[in-house]
Amino acid sequence: MIHIIIGTKAQLVKMGPLMSLLQIRNIPYNFILTGQHRETMRDLRENFEVKDPDAVLYEGNDIKSVSAMFFWIVRILCKVLFGRIEIFQNDQKGIVLVHGDTFSCLVGALLAKVKGHRVGHVESGLRSFNIFHPFPEELTRIFTFYLADIYFCPGEWAMGNLKHHKGEKVNTRYNTLLDSLRLASEDCANTRADILVDKYCVVSIHRFENIFKKCNLERIVEIVEEIATKAKTIFILHPPTEKKLKQLGLFHRLLTNPGIELRPRCDYFSFIKIVRNSQFLVTDGGSNQEEAFYMGKPCLLLRKASERKEGLGANVVISKYDSNVISDFLENYTKCNFNPINVALSPSEIILSHILPWGIQKVE
Repeated sequence: MIHIIIGTKAQLVKMGPLMSLLQIRNIPYNFILTGQHRETMRDLRENFEVKDPDAVLYEGNDIKSVSAMFFWIVRILCKVLFGRIEIFQNDQKGIVLVHGDTFSCLVGALLAKVKGHRVGHVESGLRSFNIFHPFPEELTRIFTFYLADIYFCPGEWAMGNLKHHKGEKVNTRYNTLLDSLRLASEDCANTRADILVDKYCVVSIHRFENIFKKCNLERIVEIVEEIATKAKTIFILHPPTEKKLKQLGLFHRLLTNPGIELRPRCDYFSFIKIVRNSQFLVTDGGSNQEEAFYMGKPCLLLRKASERKEGLGANVVISKYDSNVISDFLENYTKCNFNPINVALSPSEIILSHILPWGIQKVE
């Protein structure tokens, strides 16, 4: 049987098209939700018309702190490994798909191996080659490589990073995010999102290394304030980001800045509509970097390094938190406009073709 383990909003966004394909073709799969994120997950399932989870491992609030993350991991592992819950529906020879570089990915891969299943790692092979940037995602990714049996890689570069790992490598050419973006674009006319009349930019910050150190988050706030002097700024607040801003006394600075509009995290289709109509995107997210590349949207990346190659040297500028780089981007972002990616292939279809035997096995 096919099992899919999802924990975060970004994972559901990227796996949504594949899960939708499985449902359209009446191929049964087991949807396991770890509960790392809870807010807006229902909206995302509605975006991609994904069924309700078959198993939910945690039903509390979003994990917003390091301590909460630790207890969440221990609780899930104990619940599945030592409790009476059977999340894999007594299947003995299934394939478990995990995605990306989150703790849900690593926990899912570990549970799958303990229970004797094969592990398929989607968005595999990405590396920054610096364990501290991004942290802890780079370490999570490396550990998952050692647990995986099938690697679904979004390009030749990612494939090359796995040359020392045994197992089957599948080149999906692009990230499944391309399918997600395609679906969001097709539904753009029906998507309700508050678009500003004046020119504006979008800011989205959530990375551990940016929000859990006071000096780093203070620097981020300074950068956002500088951006707001150049363009009206819509700041999409991820729950952990909002919590840390309030804890460190930085939230009020943004709230009272007339050039900044704070908005809660929204569903994926609404977010894409807001970004598509903006002048440029400022983010620390690798997925956002890819979305900007696929859309041809100028993007300032608030990181020191990226594990993704999409857009670098074209529409994406890595700031390295350097004031000169940031100022130059704000003055010349129009030079970063790039032709949107227009290809017919579907990364999700490629993955489906490789996991289909496990789905057919269940039907028979």
